[in-house]
Amino acid sequence: MSVTRSTPRIRPASLLAAFALAAGLLVATPPSDAGAAVPATIPLTVTNNSGRSDQVHVYVIGTELATGRQGWADASGTFHPWPAGGNPPTPAPDASIPGPARGQALTIRMPKFSGRVYFSYGQKLVFRLTTGGLVQPAVQNPSDPNANILFNWTEYTLNDSGLWINSTQVDMFSAPYAVGVKRPDGTTKTTGHLKPGGYNGFFNALRAQPGGWANLIRTRSDGTILRALAPGHGIEAGALPATVMNDYVNRVWTKYATQTLTVTPFANQPSIKYYGRVSGGVMNFTNGSGALVTSFQKPDSDSIFGCYKLLDAPNDLVRGPISRTLCAGYNRSTLLTNPNQPDTSSAGFYQDAVTNHYSRKIHAQMADGKAYGFAFDDVGAHESLVHDGDPRQAYITLDPFS
Repeated sequence: MSVTRSTPRIRPASLLAAFALAAGLLVATPPSDAGAAVPATIPLTVTNNSGRSDQVHVYVIGTELATGRQGWADASGTFHPWPAGGNPPTPAPDASIPGPARGQALTIRMPKFSGRVYFSYGQKLVFRLTTGGLVQPAVQNPSDPNANILFNWTEYTLNDSGLWINSTQVDMFSAPYAVGVKRPDGTTKTTGHLKPGGYNGFFNALRAQPGGWANLIRTRSDGTILRALAPGHGIEAGALPATVMNDYVNRVWTKYATQTLTVTPFANQPSIKYYGRVSGGVMNFTNGSGALVTSFQKPDSDSIFGCYKLLDAPNDLVRGPISRTLCAGYNRSTLLTNPNQPDTSSAGFYQDAVTNHYSRKIHAQMADGKAYGFAFDDVGAHESLVHDGDPRQAYITLDPFS
């Protein structure tokens, strides 16, 4: 078991405070003038429409925003801090909540966390603790004790500014589910549902994609499809060639050696623009005054799929916003067709033969077209995320494997 690579997904646009990663979980610091309209916990209803008869186990883990402590919540929403870990890692307390049977629903309480709600079928997940905190399942590691368990998770932040909850495929595509939030007027906003036949449709499409993409699929010895690894994890596991995006990157590098790439990273601030040119083996970005603001080395495939390393996106107002724009452009293969980024129209996404086919095929099977196929799939608002500033209830629906 190893610590999972952290990739930020939930970034509430209304929060002007800093975000930090701790033990793989996104921690949001609410604004200082935040109100207290959101109670300490809200109901979370988990509905089992999976069609499977396996026992479901649910886990609510994360960082308690009031204290910064890491831990887990029981069914009543009561916080329990993790005990001290060790080296080698020691077993974590059993944080599982018995989930709903097939065709049934279970309502528990969701606390003010920035964290995850895990759910597994048939077996409990294995969590361990190091001296640095919680060690979560690492789906790319075949020796991970959770490697043969069918499971998935959603990510959420609940604070005084509201609830943000998503359906994520940043690390893997696995057990299908959708999320929702009930608003004060009684209406519910949902995302994450697949089209009819979308679960099998995704795996069939990935199997048919040449170039090693079929190797991302992981199947248990009993024939159960467990998951498809995200391409970055696939590269790490040796399932996908590390050079899979090289041709596209080389073409981008050639194009912007003689042309300018214009990045307008903030939709609400169109006057802020940065201008990229490749020179001396790097892509240099200047501001409107011609001053150099940041530079990028030519990214490798793993940097692109993970939106990190050579495409690191710090929480600042310059490099981070440019990097996330580049990351979206590489994954969606829009940098060659549009020199003005971000390109927010999905009509032009994934059209090049060299692209993030994993993300492409996920979006194609989503009922609303929304997904988190990579870390910055929220560029242009194409992410599977729902939010309300005064949430009355949250929902996770375990969907059919069809």
